[in-house]
Amino acid sequence: MRKLFTTTFSKRLALTASAAAMFAALAAPLPAAAQQKFVSIGTGGVTGVYYAAGGAICRLVNKDRKDHGVRCSVESTGGSVFNINTIKAGELDLGVVQSDVGYNAYKGEGQFKDVGAYDKLRSVFSLHPEPFTYVVRKDANIKSFDDLKGKRFNVGNPGSGTRASMEQFLQAKGLDLSYFSLASELRPDEHGPALCDGKIDGFMYGVGHPSANIQDPTTTCGAQLMSLTGPVVDKLVADNPYYAKASIPAGLYPNNPQETNTYGVLATFVSSSDVPEETVYLIVKAVFDNFEDFKKLHPAFGHLEPKDMVKNGLSAPLHPGAEKYFKEKGLL
Repeated sequence: MRKLFTTTFSKRLALTASAAAMFAALAAPLPAAAQQKFVSIGTGGVTGVYYAAGGAICRLVNKDRKDHGVRCSVESTGGSVFNINTIKAGELDLGVVQSDVGYNAYKGEGQFKDVGAYDKLRSVFSLHPEPFTYVVRKDANIKSFDDLKGKRFNVGNPGSGTRASMEQFLQAKGLDLSYFSLASELRPDEHGPALCDGKIDGFMYGVGHPSANIQDPTTTCGAQLMSLTGPVVDKLVADNPYYAKASIPAGLYPNNPQETNTYGVLATFVSSSDVPEETVYLIVKAVFDNFEDFKKLHPAFGHLEPKDMVKNGLSAPLHPGAEKYFKEKGLL
């Protein structure tokens, strides 16, 4: 009997030890690669290129998340100003912003004059050019900005880079929003339908091309692209390093066989110095190690060149994570 008891007790002891070892293994910290980390990217309206850019970046990051443990999510937001303020508040990790808005935020100028400089803002890389695109109703007889006086015009939603740039242009001309009979504040996914429904006469949108947001009204109701040129544009471009003249190719959109001349900014990818170096390094690596795949994810990315993306339009110092990758690859 004692032998049976001893054997049974030994077996129970062995099982208990085995269970304890299993529990300890489960309770032990997971390897770094297996620990799930979450990264959020702020973009813009769902029909704009910002949202597509954020989605493309997250797709490449998430492709290998089993290896690095980072899960990337893209969020539709109010745009550039909103993204910077939300990164500053620690509610977003990264965001897409117009180069002029990034410049003003870092310097504490323009729309950020009252809140002061955001010296923790960091550049990650630049993206596509964003011409300021004026779109007007076909039957509104609008050929130039002067023809917009007293018209119903969408100036962009508060918090967007488009709105900030629109206000800077008006100020440079000595005007304000009272120039229009109605200065609507529709989001990008709303202004096309409003134009075709006759609720507004035109809108301005800073966007990479081609864009579904411009494609829809030009196809649906024959909306026209309007050039924006002249001394005020010349002075804005000369005085501000984040602006450049731009053109939208003839025939890019239905019912618009003409070349459209304007000016604009660059879309840039930004973060905060509070976001860890390894996180930003991993995101940059996911994009540039799969660069040809990235370029195929949206037509606006088709002409991007890595050597330009590490210097053009960057309004704040490079994030250490981005700088580390670019130096490793000989891009800096």
